[in-house]
Amino acid sequence: MAKIPIRIVLADEAKADLKNIYYRIIEKTKSVQNAKNVRADIIQASKNIHFVEQYQVDEILGEPFRRMVVRHFKIIYKPKNESEIRILQIFDTYQSPDKMRD
Repeated sequence: MAKIPIRIVLADEAKADLKNIYYRIIEKTKSVQNAKNVRADIIQASKNIHFVEQYQVDEILGEPFRRMVVRHFKIIYKPKNESEIRILQIFDTYQSPDKMRD
């Protein structure tokens, strides 16, 4: 039986989060390369999701939201079906978790 590849879709909010993270790193570290490396790590980790329930249920949001952590960034995703997930938010874990609920 052939394995169905997972389609990864970034929601507009997740795209904006990734962009904000990129520029915040440049501002903080003065290193474009460091910002590119973090962005690449986050994108690559998202591409490494091979099945919808691969990571834990998010402890704050609960089912059906799942999370994975890359460096100190939490990636929140939600399965749409067995072959597609939506990355909803990329959250800096150095921030208060209460901000994530907004």
